Amino acid sequence: PFTVHRSPLMMKRLVALAFALPIAAFAQAPTPAGTPVDPAAWRIDKTHSELTFQIRHFMSRVRGTFRDWKGAVALPDPAKWESATIDVEIQTASVFTDNDRRDADLRSSNFFAADSFPTITFKSTRIERNGDAAKIAGNLTIRGVTKPVVLDGHFLGLQSVNGGQRLGFEASITVNRLEYGVKWNRAVEGGGMMLGDEVKIEIAIEATHQPPRS
Repeated sequence: PFTVHRSPLMMKRLVALAFALPIAAFAQAPTPAGTPVDPAAWRIDKTHSELTFQIRHFMSRVRGTFRDWKGAVALPDPAKWESATIDVEIQTASVFTDNDRRDADLRSSNFFAADSFPTITFKSTRIERNGDAAKIAGNLTIRGVTKPVVLDGHFLGLQSVNGGQRLGFEASITVNRLEYGVKWNRAVEGGGMMLGDEVKIEIAIEATHQPPRS
């Protein structure tokens, strides 16, 4: 047995480190032993998932994404993934098309009106399965307007990894932005409009589940 003498400065650093480490590791930290885990809950792993959109601009297409979004999947039985429910929440101010001026315009009242409507949400209501393909019905809310939609989905598989499980699926839908109050456009000399009305949204998700610890 021996005694370690720590200076007041060292103690302050240790205390600061004790608070900093859990915060930094929160996103990837495993569930502590003894903590109840809902066996139906799966967390979307955003670092291995993707959410994109595209819209016609003149004759080409502009593509973009959102840098800040999250979601969860409730899946009582992985063998019956059609029983899943899916929730996704997107921060509209995080829109990114790799052009600062365009992104500022997209955040403005011309498009997403991010100050007044900070989120876009999707909540599934039903999944109809046909093999690995699926129709994912749900409610999509943009600029405070909620509409029922149906996404074309595809189940990508289920795997056990490092004592946990991962599942993947992808889905896409084309919506008319005018139905959600996103109406800005500009007439083109000679006829036609600068922007298309239809927006294609694609999402590819990898979700993780850590089983309850005994």
